Amino acid sequence: MQHHRLFVPGPAGQLEALYREGDPEAPAVVVCHPHPQHGGTMRNKVVYWMARTFEEQGCTVLRFNFRGVEKSDGDWDEGCGEALDAGAVLDWVHDRHAESPLWLAGFSFGCYAGLQAARDDGRVARMFAVAPAVNHWSFDFMRDDSRPLTVVQGADDEIVPCSMVEYWSSTLDHARIHTIRGAGHFFSGHMDAMRQALLADAVSVPEVV
Repeated sequence: MQHHRLFVPGPAGQLEALYREGDPEAPAVVVCHPHPQHGGTMRNKVVYWMARTFEEQGCTVLRFNFRGVEKSDGDWDEGCGEALDAGAVLDWVHDRHAESPLWLAGFSFGCYAGLQAARDDGRVARMFAVAPAVNHWSFDFMRDDSRPLTVVQGADDEIVPCSMVEYWSSTLDHARIHTIRGAGHFFSGHMDAMRQALLADAVSVPEVV
């Protein structure tokens, strides 16, 4: 798959990104990486496989580095600036794919920053949260949202307790959770199951290999 390395204008400077254009009629997806202060980048293994799963369905996909990560400008901003970064990337993707459904996906901290950006962006039609870090960040802002939300969680997650994610999901009428037995936070040995669950509510995927 051909990816283009580029820079997206952000509120704190340029944001490094990897972009692959898909089919015009397929969704355009922004994928957000885990916590920058704990080694999270757009090259994270879970983020890579999330992006590839969407790409294999013909989607346009852009994953990017939050401010201060690798070659992105700026500095860590406690989640606030990172949500603005995600919003800038959503703008960039929508400007180039206005006819495509706009989707937002995140992993761990990336769920918090990405869903914050999607909250006030009516262009985002569907959201995906993989191991959302509900034990570290408040996701109460999602309670009044009615758009489809797919949640994928490892039952044996050692960083984000599964019980907390299941409870949070149960408070959202629009959320559907897929719990993967035996999976930890990074889905080692369970990546295929994560990929299947990611698209279970959005499109028909007979098998992801």
